[in-house]
Amino acid sequence: MRARDLAVAYETVSVDSDAMDAARLMAEHRLPGLVVLDERGEPKAILPASQMVKVLVPAYVVEDPTLAAVVDEKHADRLCRALAGRRVGDCLPGKTAPPPIADPDDTALEVAALMARVRSPLVAVMEKDKAGTPLLGVITASHLLQELLGAAGAVDTP
Repeated sequence: MRARDLAVAYETVSVDSDAMDAARLMAEHRLPGLVVLDERGEPKAILPASQMVKVLVPAYVVEDPTLAAVVDEKHADRLCRALAGRRVGDCLPGKTAPPPIADPDDTALEVAALMARVRSPLVAVMEKDKAGTPLLGVITASHLLQELLGAAGAVDTP
């Protein structure tokens, strides 16, 4: 199976998208992350849902996790305010690596190796040599696992 066969349409956001809207999109669709597009509409980064959660948690709690036990629920409910007025670009880690990109002709094993090497829950599938580099879709880790296990007869595929 090739990357083009594994790729599915997937939600994207731009670096200028509202961070709260991006978090809602992840939550509503239970996405492991989002593909972040640059000004040209090309993938700039993968924003994992875990990074959005990290943005919500105050730095003092990240530094000393024991403080999380003493924060009352009323205060915890206010965590989402950390996203107010922020852009998706503000939520990306300081050192943002380019997103993992697979060629449409890459095999499932090549995609798996790329995903494992960069530890990303998503891999973008793009025509690299064409003008405009169109995003064909995305392969999620869970979908890739399902396909690999199905090929091995270890799970039924839909």
